[in-house]
Amino acid sequence: MKNPKSERISSRMFWQTGAIIFLAVALGIVVNEIRSDRLPLVADWSVEAQLNVESGQNITISLDRAKGSFFSQKAVFLDSRPPEHYELGHIQGARNLPWEGVERYFDTVMADIPQDVLIITYCDGISCTWSKDLA
Repeated sequence: MKNPKSERISSRMFWQTGAIIFLAVALGIVVNEIRSDRLPLVADWSVEAQLNVESGQNITISLDRAKGSFFSQKAVFLDSRPPEHYELGHIQGARNLPWEGVERYFDTVMADIPQDVLIITYCDGISCTWSKDLA
């Protein structure tokens, strides 16, 4: 036999939980709209979209351009992976500037690179965003 009192408590608890969640979401949306640096409610989170800078320009280059820059020695390649990954293998002549230690290594790694030289950052595959973050 069902206890009517416990059914009312369960029903009330269910609706109160729903109301709290609704209010929390509504408050979050309102606060986001008030912020000067609001976050988009709907955005493209694909890997390709993440490789755009604030101006909207895509910062990726083709593999052919990277190869051309490598063979003509017109670019410096920066490997943004952790040192232990860099040590396992990297592009010949590339320098290691790990994203997670960029503040610590930046001055040393970048000291002798002229400002007008093309810098190509890379990491480990298309889903890795460390190179974009480093760029």
